[in-house]
Amino acid sequence: MASMRDIKRRKASIQSTGQITKAMKLVSTVKLQKSRQKAEGSKPYFDLMYETISSMLKKSGTIDHKYLRAGATDGKAVIAITSNRGLAGGYNNNIVKLIAGNEALTPEKTRVYAIGRKGRDGLAKKGYEIAEDYSEVIDEPAYQDAADLTKELLAAFGRGEIGEIYLAYTYFKNTVVHEPKLLKLLPVEVDEADLKSAASGALMNYEPEEEEALEIIIPKYITSILFGALVEAVASENGARMQAMDSATSNAQEMIDKLTLQYNRARQGSITQELTEIIAGANAIE
Repeated sequence: MASMRDIKRRKASIQSTGQITKAMKLVSTVKLQKSRQKAEGSKPYFDLMYETISSMLKKSGTIDHKYLRAGATDGKAVIAITSNRGLAGGYNNNIVKLIAGNEALTPEKTRVYAIGRKGRDGLAKKGYEIAEDYSEVIDEPAYQDAADLTKELLAAFGRGEIGEIYLAYTYFKNTVVHEPKLLKLLPVEVDEADLKSAASGALMNYEPEEEEALEIIIPKYITSILFGALVEAVASENGARMQAMDSATSNAQEMIDKLTLQYNRARQGSITQELTEIIAGANAIE
């Protein structure tokens, strides 16, 4: 059985850890409130953008455009959005597992555009090539960051270096529910059933020509989705960290309660032993 001194030291150590996790929980709570407002405020715009572009493509018939057909190469690119810091439960690891567990995204054929050091390091350990590191973006996401990354990816797609582009991020549903998602950004896919149903109605007319119009529309579409994913990922990260720190604080308190009980029992046993020795000494003198 551990001595009272050992129990006291361990209890003090856990109390110190509990104070840290409690402080981190409070910080994450404040950050979550700000990032949640931003995510919820921007969500209608990005949802509407997605619905609008999807509707346009459905009504466009069978357009032959480079952004609507797979590239000549079988190489793939995936944008992995994670965080730069840990202590967020399974938040970062879920994205790594999502990518590594997808049969289409094998390390041999996939290059990673990492946003977040934790995902970058995790995927590198699994053998993925880290093409670019944009980890600083996740600290304070801006629309221009998404636009710059989109421009680089589309340039690589246009040069034939990659044939498909994917996005892996964590969808912010609410404070306690965060869902890892994998989206295919390019080539933009439209179901054949949707094309057939749309073909029976009026087709979309482009002004200027469809080639020129899609050259403008698709990059803005991808940039909007990417920025929306960044905003939701930040909210999800803070929510996950708040939950993790809340759980850690609760566990620390449980351990402190158990150690307090052990300490009291050890102290009671020590007192009982001392009394027994005193009584035994008194009896011996008599």
